[in-house]
Amino acid sequence: MAFGVFIHRPDSIYNDRLTEQYQFPSIYLERVRSCVDDWIIYYEPKKVTETRGYFAAAKVEKIVPDRSAPNLYLALIGPGTYVDFVRPVPFSGPDGVVEQGVLNEQGAISGRAQSAVRSISPIDFHRILKLASVSDETVDLPRTTSKPANPEFSEMQKPFQFEQTRDRINCLSSRVVRDRVFRTIVVRAYDSRCAVTGLRLINGGGRAEVEAAHIRPVEASGPDAITNGLALSGTAHWMFDRGLIAVADDRQILISRSVNDINAVRALINPAGRILPPDRPIEHPHPRFLQWHRENCFKG
Repeated sequence: MAFGVFIHRPDSIYNDRLTEQYQFPSIYLERVRSCVDDWIIYYEPKKVTETRGYFAAAKVEKIVPDRSAPNLYLALIGPGTYVDFVRPVPFSGPDGVVEQGVLNEQGAISGRAQSAVRSISPIDFHRILKLASVSDETVDLPRTTSKPANPEFSEMQKPFQFEQTRDRINCLSSRVVRDRVFRTIVVRAYDSRCAVTGLRLINGGGRAEVEAAHIRPVEASGPDAITNGLALSGTAHWMFDRGLIAVADDRQILISRSVNDINAVRALINPAGRILPPDRPIEHPHPRFLQWHRENCFKG
């Protein structure tokens, strides 16, 4: 097993659904195989306008041949493992190239950086996760307050690099951490505004009075992706989770016939009658998740 980097671009010719699958040609088969049962980072190349750089992580569950396309394979992503980064990480930072494994012996960027699939060292993987704030500073290593019996061994109290890496990787599976990351990225994408009511309320402590709702719930293998999220007020969130409202592919807000006071619900909805999406199209709710909610939750 090994960590990996999968390159993806929004205009890709491949049939990528990043929360579910990554399509690739046979030349990368062995590289992808080494990533099975381990984590990969998605990277958007610098040539993409407003590139996000390293923008998400996911765990590869298995590889299957793509029956609809000869010589192509699908890396299937483990259900519920995909997570968007709080802060996408650029290819280069103040200290140089973030993924130092793409440098040659002379310190120049090698052709390896062009590979659509490549392995990444644990140190580089850890560095990217740290810069991406995946942990959201919620997991700290244990601290020792007592003095060691022998001062000569005091440096043993310091955590080793592999322990730091392991703990940060464990954060990728932590529900507490993932919930905090999901709330951060969704509320930010919607500018702290409820997508249904249009209200942007900030409490006295400066915290947005809006919640991050999964369109396809985590319990139903819904990913922690911006495209699977809506920023909703408490009331709108409650109605959405109980199938009293839903969203059509054209963003129209649908009201269930099970609602006992339809006029009151209509009064809550913003005048446009459609959800107010994020400014960036790449962060809009994905129709696939909206359809899942209509078919499995909505009480039409």
